[in-house]
Amino acid sequence: MSFPPVEEQLAIIRRGTEKIVPEEELVEKLRKSYETNTPLRVKYGIDPTGIDLHLGHTVPMRKMRQFQQLGHQAVIIIGNYTALVGDPSGRDETRPRMTPEQVEANAQDYLAQLGKIIDLDRAEVVRNGDWFSRMTFLDVLDLCSKVTVAQLLTREDFSKRYKAEVPIYMHECLYPIMQAWDSVMVRADVELGGTEQLYSFMLARDLQRDQNQPGQVGVMTPILVGLDGVRRMGKSLGNYIGISEPPYEMMKKFMQLPDDCMRMYFELLTDLELDEVDRLLAGHPKEAKIRLAKEIITQYHNAEQADEAAARWQREIAEKSLPQDIPTVTLSRQKLTDGTMQAAFLLKATGLCSSTSEARRAIAQGGAYLGEQKERIERFDQPIRVEPGLLLWVGKKRFCRVELVD
Repeated sequence: MSFPPVEEQLAIIRRGTEKIVPEEELVEKLRKSYETNTPLRVKYGIDPTGIDLHLGHTVPMRKMRQFQQLGHQAVIIIGNYTALVGDPSGRDETRPRMTPEQVEANAQDYLAQLGKIIDLDRAEVVRNGDWFSRMTFLDVLDLCSKVTVAQLLTREDFSKRYKAEVPIYMHECLYPIMQAWDSVMVRADVELGGTEQLYSFMLARDLQRDQNQPGQVGVMTPILVGLDGVRRMGKSLGNYIGISEPPYEMMKKFMQLPDDCMRMYFELLTDLELDEVDRLLAGHPKEAKIRLAKEIITQYHNAEQADEAAARWQREIAEKSLPQDIPTVTLSRQKLTDGTMQAAFLLKATGLCSSTSEARRAIAQGGAYLGEQKERIERFDQPIRVEPGLLLWVGKKRFCRVELVD
């Protein structure tokens, strides 16, 4: 097996990565791998606490696929024992515990969905119950003796709960220790996950060194925001896109995505070159959003279904929601500043409001919008990027498209 040059590998790994800890060790591991023609062992752990994967879950999995394509060994840990504890990361209260039967049923569904993202035929798939179920109580005591309570309380979630006098149960404290011990058992060179996993990643390095193993490197990806554009994508928040949802349902959700989230989605969820992404984002937001949706729907369904979903959305939602005759207003590019104009001035310049005072009142009352999706203009001084074909609204009966002229 031959690997791409180290710098080429790094460029791929760094895309859509928020933090690599410690990065200099990853460079050294890649160099040694290249020189010895030995693949790195790249770990990703999944606790099957639910059965529907959404796009937020796919971010580290896509990174795993990149490592596979570079020639490295994917090691997938099905956390059938850690799932019995429940990951406390980011939680303000104890997670309800699951039964072993629930966990195993979920694991089967997880693997079926995971196969849409990574090559399971080339991956090692293990369950951490394979080693935790064999541990005696003395083994557990020995493992726990390697971690102090003070170390555990440096975790943000535990620290927050401790200060608020919210109970932290002993079984929850075992979770990061178990996750870290998984790295020892599979001899991980790299572990993938979100930034909230930093504590467990670093604890794994300590336990590996204690076992005379080289410490793993943590490759951490950003937390994908949901359709609200603010909070992390999550099913309980209702701001998610499931990878097993029907193509048309996915398309409708993509078209609700705030414009300023598109770059993150393109970078983390597609393989498009970033130059191409920049070109798309410089054009009309609706067209960029349709392209984004089709790229991702194709990954989890196929190109024909993605095209059909886009055409159906255009036919059933976009065309029906827009007025039949939309007047066009010309606007000189010279009036723009870096391609933008403040909202109140734009509404006056296009004739939708007779004065900036009227425009300010319309915006303050929540009656000014832009785009086919009628996104609300929030502030009178909000900079609006003016692209050819931009649709503006004031109330229900005043609207126009902007045509730029030199």
